[in-house]
Amino acid sequence: MEDVRILPLGPDGVLVRFADALSDAANRAALAFRADLETAALTGVVETATSLTSVFLRFRPDLTTRATLVEALTERLGTRDWLAADLPGGRTLWHIPAVFDGPHAPDLAEVARQIGRDPDRAIAELTATPVRVLALGFAPGQPYLGFLDEHWNIPRRTEVTPEVPQGAVVVAVRQVIPFANPAPTGWWQIGRTAFRCYDPALEPALPLSPGDEIRFQSVPLATWERLLTAPRGGAETEALA
Repeated sequence: MEDVRILPLGPDGVLVRFADALSDAANRAALAFRADLETAALTGVVETATSLTSVFLRFRPDLTTRATLVEALTERLGTRDWLAADLPGGRTLWHIPAVFDGPHAPDLAEVARQIGRDPDRAIAELTATPVRVLALGFAPGQPYLGFLDEHWNIPRRTEVTPEVPQGAVVVAVRQVIPFANPAPTGWWQIGRTAFRCYDPALEPALPLSPGDEIRFQSVPLATWERLLTAPRGGAETEALA
């Protein structure tokens, strides 16, 4: 795989990068390769994690060398076309209720205008099919979800919103994010969910994993207070093959 690079990262890290730009194939490759590494149990590797297009490995220098690890990684990369790999098994589909109305959807009308839909049709499209957890980042457990259809490839805002609330559902560049915490953002808020991406009161505290899928369910504004007290914000799960 000519475009794949193995890069040093700090004194005890290695990064396997499948692409410099996000794509479905590069994300699938990262997820599949990390799953393969988890079963390989390479000597000295103590941690693996994925980003949008890369896999990070942390190793113990007292148990292996970077050169030895790079050699092992190069060998595993050559065993298949990872950009054509299937997603790993053991993933979860999350059905997550969200409100796309009233004060929880301040940017919905503008987003609908940009994608050439009316607000109802925009939400119908958003909730029609699951989106994949491409990676976790920015805040504990916060997922980057994709990919939406090409007409959802809208730019970020030109000005930063000083703060959106926890659970804000925001969109831009064919992706969706439910915010783990109140935070500033340059993305467009079109809804809100009571689902918590990080909840230390529950086990596991970080419920989502890269490769999981989320299907948002549009629910009436009147259900918001009930969702706040429901376990996992009313989310339900099912296993994916």
